[in-house]
Amino acid sequence: RQLRSTAAMLCAHSTLTLGCYTANKPQHDIATCKCRQYGNKQQKQYLMRILSVDYGKKRTGIAVTDPLQIIANGLVTVPTSELMTFLKDYCSKENVETIVFGEPVQPNGLPSENLKRVRDFAAKLKKTMPDVKIDWYDERFTSVIAHKTMIDAGLGRKSRQNKALVDEISATIILQDYLQKKRNTTL
Repeated sequence: RQLRSTAAMLCAHSTLTLGCYTANKPQHDIATCKCRQYGNKQQKQYLMRILSVDYGKKRTGIAVTDPLQIIANGLVTVPTSELMTFLKDYCSKENVETIVFGEPVQPNGLPSENLKRVRDFAAKLKKTMPDVKIDWYDERFTSVIAHKTMIDAGLGRKSRQNKALVDEISATIILQDYLQKKRNTTL
């Protein structure tokens, strides 16, 4: 296949491009491709999302990157009891390279009471989805930063008391910091 751009990747039925032209197929966008299967080895990692998880006893905040792994956005807050189902469903629909868990440690560096639950869940997830990389990022002070962000954004007291929103923002902060660290280590 001849391409006018080097930013192309193969999927099961055509050449995918990032907004460029292919000689023998019309433009084909990875975000709308219906042929994607979980674990498709032909897909390049630079067009895969990263999820972050702010795991809690009752609720879990989730954030996600765009396929180019440039921007982190809050996705949703789900009840922790439904987290495994949500992640399996999401990963079957979207290309997910890595799931980053916030590592709950105390300010003095000792493990928090939630660390064992998070590690147990991550181990079960890895057995369920072995092709998805599991990574960890220190989540100290993310809730405090999330509250400050909400104040800076001008949210009222009622909105700031929404714990689900705090969890989602915390997951976004974890993901933004993770992306920044990843960029800094590759430079």
